[in-house]
Amino acid sequence: MDAHTRWKRRGWPSRPGSLALLLLAALAHSRAAEPADLLKVLDFHNLPDGISKTTGFCTSRRSSKGADVAYHVTKDAQLSAPTKQLFPVSPFPEDFSILTTVKAKKGGQSFLISIYNEQGIQQVGVELGRSPVFLYEDHMEKPGPENYPLFRGINLSDGKWHRVAFSVHKKNVTLILDCKKKVTKFLDRSDHPIIDVNGIIVFGTRILDEEVFEVSVQERQNGRDVRKASRC
Repeated sequence: MDAHTRWKRRGWPSRPGSLALLLLAALAHSRAAEPADLLKVLDFHNLPDGISKTTGFCTSRRSSKGADVAYHVTKDAQLSAPTKQLFPVSPFPEDFSILTTVKAKKGGQSFLISIYNEQGIQQVGVELGRSPVFLYEDHMEKPGPENYPLFRGINLSDGKWHRVAFSVHKKNVTLILDCKKKVTKFLDRSDHPIIDVNGIIVFGTRILDEEVFEVSVQERQNGRDVRKASRC
């Protein structure tokens, strides 16, 4: 994995394309902040190029009619948006969580989400695969690539639906899988880390990667606790 991924501004993807159902929930210290919905920012409901609607985690729910709604992202998708669209008036929070209900292509290994600063350095990233990686690099370039948290023994590219949460608090990042398995890793970041909101968020790949991660992501269950949403 490269320590830095740099790009020129004119090299950004040209349109805020499609992003399979991903919910990016940025939680401030009070943990009462409104979640930032990346699907809404990327206009998934209008099905841009490379995005199609599909059935999600539950094919039938007792509490509602019909199946869960999800979106399938193909290699034709171009998925990006300015980070400020998610945080228009607030800085990127020090403590936050990334929540998603996702079904990755079996055997795949790629970044689900990447956040770049204005200089083109990847500061936050979630790489799915047989051993997920949480990439984080603050304004002091901490931690280095050799210290990115690696979650061995967890396979998120098995072709099945999973509810996944990466929760960052102080100097730890916790991966919660299917509301059951919980693994915490040390995150050697600065005491007051800064993540730049003047860059862009890219879904399904990194700026210089050639392939887009093929994945299905489910729509957020409105106002529903993630533990309750995990039950059909």
